[in-house]
Amino acid sequence: MSANDIAWEGAADAGKAATGKPETGKPSPGIAAAGKQGRARLPKWLYGWVLPLAVLALWEAASALGLVSDSALPAPSRIARAFWQLCASGDMAEHLKMSALRAGGGFLLGGATGLLLGVFTGLGRWAERTLDPSIQMLRTVPLLAVIPLFILWFGVGEFSKVLLIALGSFFPVYFHTHLGVNSADKKLYEVTRILQYSKLKLMTKLILPAALPNILLGVRLSVGASWLLLAVAEMMGASAGVGYMIQDARVYAQTDIVFVGILLFALVGKLSDSAVRLAERRCLRWSNTYKG
Repeated sequence: MSANDIAWEGAADAGKAATGKPETGKPSPGIAAAGKQGRARLPKWLYGWVLPLAVLALWEAASALGLVSDSALPAPSRIARAFWQLCASGDMAEHLKMSALRAGGGFLLGGATGLLLGVFTGLGRWAERTLDPSIQMLRTVPLLAVIPLFILWFGVGEFSKVLLIALGSFFPVYFHTHLGVNSADKKLYEVTRILQYSKLKLMTKLILPAALPNILLGVRLSVGASWLLLAVAEMMGASAGVGYMIQDARVYAQTDIVFVGILLFALVGKLSDSAVRLAERRCLRWSNTYKG
C-alpha cells in the first residue's frame, strides 16, 4: 500500500469520527436514542384522546358560529351542562344503578350458561352432535326479532329485560368456549393419560387453561353485547335506566340528554372492556402467544 493510500484512509477515518457515524453510515446509538426521545413527546395513553378532543373542539366551534342547529346537534358545552345537572339532581346515579343491575344480571346468567354448555359440548362428541347444531342455528336469529315473544311470554317487567340481555350474552361465551375446548392440543391429552390425571385434574390443569384465551375473548364480546342489548331492553316499558332516559328525552326533544345517554353507554362499555382486557393480561401471562 502506498503512502497516498494510507493518507486517504486516515482522512476518511477522521471524517467518520468527526461526523459521529460508524463505518456502516448509520447514526450512532446515542443520536438514534435522542431522535426517538424527541419524537415520543406524548404519553402513550394520550394518543387515543387526540382525535376525540379535536372533534369536540371543531364541534364546539361550529356550534358557536351557528353552522349547526343547536336543537339537532347541541354543543358539547351544553351536553356537559346537562350531564352535570343530572348528576347534581341524583337522577344519573339512579339510572346507572338500574342499568348496571340489569346488564350485570343478564351477563352473569348468559355468560355462566354459555360457559357450562360450551365446555359440555366441547368435551362430549354426542353432545356436540346433538346440541351444537341447534345452538348455532339459534345464533343466527336476530335478537330484535324475539322481543315480541319475550313481551308476550314474560311481559315488560325486569325478568324479560334480564333474559333478553342474557340471551345476547350467551352466544359469544358459548361459541368461544366451545372453540377453545376443541382447540386443546391432542398430544397434551396423551400426556395426561400417561400421568393418570383424574377428570377434575384434567379439567383444571389442561382443558380450562388451554381454552382460557378463547373464553376471555368470548367474555369480552359478551360484555359488549350486554350493554348493546341493555339499550334495547330499557326502551320497552322501563321506568328507570339509561335507555329509558334516552327514550324519555327523545319524547320531549331534549337532544342534549340523548347525547348524555349515548356518552354514558360509550364510557361504561369502554370501562367494562378495559376491565376484561386487564383480566386477560393478568390471567394469560404464562402464554407465549398472547400479545396483550
